Amino acid sequence: MSSRDVVRLVLLAGLWGGSFAFIRVGAPALGAFWLAFARVALAFVALFALAMARRDVPSFLPHWRSYAVIGVVNSALPFALYGFAEQYIGASTAAILNATSPFFGAIVAALWLRDPFTLPKLAGMTLGLAGVGLLVGWQPEPLTAAMLLAILACLAAALSYGIASVYAKRYLRDVSSNAVALYSQLTAAIALAPALLFVPVPAQPTPLVAANVVALALASTALAYLLYFRLIASIGPARALTVTFLIPLFGVLWGTLFLGEPLTWNALAGCALILCGTWIAARDGRVKPARQPAPAPAPATRDSAAR
Repeated sequence: MSSRDVVRLVLLAGLWGGSFAFIRVGAPALGAFWLAFARVALAFVALFALAMARRDVPSFLPHWRSYAVIGVVNSALPFALYGFAEQYIGASTAAILNATSPFFGAIVAALWLRDPFTLPKLAGMTLGLAGVGLLVGWQPEPLTAAMLLAILACLAAALSYGIASVYAKRYLRDVSSNAVALYSQLTAAIALAPALLFVPVPAQPTPLVAANVVALALASTALAYLLYFRLIASIGPARALTVTFLIPLFGVLWGTLFLGEPLTWNALAGCALILCGTWIAARDGRVKPARQPAPAPAPATRDSAAR
């Protein structure tokens, strides 16, 4: 791997890890659905403008059903879930829980694709579940019902990423990654739009909130996709997906530095167990780690990374 690719990989992890800090600022002001809609809509506009500038706008109709599925399962649903969750828990906790995506991907692959469980997968999942238990079980403040629901929402988002990875492997193997990125954001925006009719219109956001929303859409979504696709072309999908192991570290770092979130021993220990479990499971060669909240390219499964 060249030094430029290493820089791209670290930058990508920083952008996807930063998405959790951006959500933590934007979600309390805008709510889960408005924030998720703004994120995917702005990201689509940016990606479409880039495609127009390159004079390379892919066709939508041949694979519109698959774009719709990926848009809902891999963007609209998990983005809204994280927007809800981070109104009650910190960005660091959400970023760590996101690292469980590969475990759910392995379970879905076993049920859907008959991909057998192996000893490394089982060992990795056991370590990961222990990490989740450690992270959730020892909180610096009492675990309220809202916090527990938020944690379950994060795990549901990780499950959604796992389902999307297997679906992409099954149905989008020969579809351009750029097309998946572009039209999954469009279909996610279409899916989220009706929900906006049933939730209060947020007050005019402050400049700080608006800046975080723009950064979330343009940096942690549109720009992150471009970096990810460049890495896939340069070093291959499997090596590019190693970004999964860096996302929680940056999520914790940004939450501590910019949001003043406490760096607790159980967060560090839980993060270590989850990442070790992911690494052990991914070494099996059949499970590829997940990325934070981005559409999975065809040959590679998510398990992003993000996100």
